[in-house]
Amino acid sequence: MRWFVYALTASAVIAASAGIAHAASPTPSFNSEIIPLFTKAGCNQGACHGKGSGQNGFRLSLRGFAPEQDFKWITREFSGRRLDPTRPEESLLLRKATGQTPHEGGRVFAPGSREYELLLAWIKSGFPGPSPDEPKVNKLELTPTSKVLKPGEEVQLVATATFADGSKRDVTWLTKFDSNGPAYLGVSSIGKAKALRNGASAVRAMFLTEVAVTVFSMPFDNPVDPKRFEGGNNFIDTHVFAKLKELRIEPSDLCTDEEFIRRVFLDSCGILPTADEVRTFTADPDRHKRSKLVETMLSRPEFNDFWALQLGDLFQNRKERDHDVRGVKSVRQFHEWLRKQVAENRPWDEIARGVLTATGESSTNPAVGYFIVTVGEQRQGEMSEAPESVAQAFLGTRIGCARCHNHPLERFTQDDFYHFAAYFSRIKLDRKEAKMGATFLKVGHPEQNQNKNPVGVNQPRTGTFMKPQPLDRSTQDVNPTDDPRVMLAKWITDPNNEYFSGAMVNRIWRHYMGVGLVEPVDDLRATNPPTNPEAWRALSREFIEKKMDLRALMLAILNSRSYQLSSATRQGNEMDNRFYSHYYARRLPAEVMLDAICETTGVPERFEGYPLGVRAVQVPDPTAASYFLRTFGRSERVTACACERGGDVSLPQVLHLIGGEATAKVQNGDGWLAKRLKDEKDDYKLLEELFLRTLSRKPTSVEQVKVKELLKDTPRDELFRDLFWAILNSKEFLFNR
Repeated sequence: MRWFVYALTASAVIAASAGIAHAASPTPSFNSEIIPLFTKAGCNQGACHGKGSGQNGFRLSLRGFAPEQDFKWITREFSGRRLDPTRPEESLLLRKATGQTPHEGGRVFAPGSREYELLLAWIKSGFPGPSPDEPKVNKLELTPTSKVLKPGEEVQLVATATFADGSKRDVTWLTKFDSNGPAYLGVSSIGKAKALRNGASAVRAMFLTEVAVTVFSMPFDNPVDPKRFEGGNNFIDTHVFAKLKELRIEPSDLCTDEEFIRRVFLDSCGILPTADEVRTFTADPDRHKRSKLVETMLSRPEFNDFWALQLGDLFQNRKERDHDVRGVKSVRQFHEWLRKQVAENRPWDEIARGVLTATGESSTNPAVGYFIVTVGEQRQGEMSEAPESVAQAFLGTRIGCARCHNHPLERFTQDDFYHFAAYFSRIKLDRKEAKMGATFLKVGHPEQNQNKNPVGVNQPRTGTFMKPQPLDRSTQDVNPTDDPRVMLAKWITDPNNEYFSGAMVNRIWRHYMGVGLVEPVDDLRATNPPTNPEAWRALSREFIEKKMDLRALMLAILNSRSYQLSSATRQGNEMDNRFYSHYYARRLPAEVMLDAICETTGVPERFEGYPLGVRAVQVPDPTAASYFLRTFGRSERVTACACERGGDVSLPQVLHLIGGEATAKVQNGDGWLAKRLKDEKDDYKLLEELFLRTLSRKPTSVEQVKVKELLKDTPRDELFRDLFWAILNSKEFLFNR
């Protein structure tokens, strides 16, 4: 032990003398140089030493979010064996990184490299730790900010960091670069971007807590007739077609009237048009009939049902998983409240404030149900799911990972998370079982004697008291007797908060266009830019100028030529799935598909606890028993993530349609087909009505001939049942296109 103390003292003396001997060279900063070096080299990433338990006995905080802990682990763990101040070149930290000592991660950098020399200089300087006086970085910029390249071309990016004292520094060599689309764009560790193929992508850069992006376009070589980009209906087309023109991607033709009426019925109201509605619309010579149909659709009661369902997903309207105090009654009340907001066309910011600041009994103010689900049994609102859920639902931003460490892809730090979580520290739920009365939401600290103290929470890692502060780090004063959520709602719904307006614009756009301008749809961040920034900004401006009127936003989208393009592709746009050169066909949502099968067959679905005839879209409770809805990806509303609603096709779905739902309802003796087979003796009229009822179009001449031939050898009833079953199992029926 005495030997260790003597060696440590001697090492300190040698290190100090070494620092004096090298006084001409500045001492490397642990905060702004060593930590970024570990990040760039991948040492403190989740796949290496940055995961919770570390790797092979060595751990680092993810992306260096806790430099004081990193310093302790590097210099003090295992008696400081990773560093050798007497022989810096022999330090285990250096030997492992250069591959001179076996290292599972292989050689990270070479001896003599700039990275090596920085780490060596830090060790020779006595390995100084993080300094509280050192200015923090508060901005990172990349130049150029955008660039058009041809495949094979390269460009060197430059990263510049701005620090709190106003100083700027070129940090390119210490910045971690990644490509958002590695198949389209590559980027080296030193920030040299290379176009690999035609399309568009972005490079994201990370330095300490800050991030930045550069957007690249790689136009296709094929020439496109400029007239293909003319004839837009509104401002949306101006920006969509400008992007397509820039990339030289040819847009598809307009969809047919039959395709449009089916598409807009399903997209806006979640229902199919009747045969008579299709006949009337297609026969109408009015050139404004599409815009008139759109206005009609957005005023139908089915629109209110359908969008109450969408908002129910967003606000996680369900019974609690454990110790439920809501019951089906409270879920239904919140659903009806949401439907009323839609029916009255209440602006989005008002709906948001109504939910965010809800107080009182859940029976009289159903929006309280949102906090019953997200706060649950947690006595401390800041420790519940509420902070993450609110950020994702209202801002389209995922901050959950910042609860434990700095966000790996965004500038949000652990401090940012707890500043935001402080807004929920005064939520107090008087929970009661449904049979005992309604749960009551009060505003006050769970400990009554704490209500006079400042509003805030303690950051669990540092113990620092965190006052309520928005994610943009602006300041707000919240009095101890105030409801902090009122100030939060004011900031969230501010028209200048582009994440609030942008999040809803992106959700609505994705719903109608199939793909969000930002994907995933609820992952808005600086490092995940929109595929069409100009369209994004124009839609957000329109939404704000129209006072956040959801119907007005939908009208603009539905009336655009971009929405009305055919799903049939043209040469050159077959592979496009991000720039809206054609309508992206997608499978019907679970509830819409079930309702479509029920409506066309004339056989309603039975839901326990609901009267016969209630459509799946109208069922507010996601726990209502239904094998069909569960199999086809109904949202369980357990989290705020849009990913809970599935749209993929699976084998169980196919098997269920082939032998289950479709078969039983087609063969039902009280169904539509059984009745029409008796009443309609004209085979062609029956065939036409069947096609219009299911596919919103008349049968083609080829289909007519084929059915006529089959009728010669097949009993009429059997043929039409088989044909009906085949249509219900076809892509044309199961997909909106």
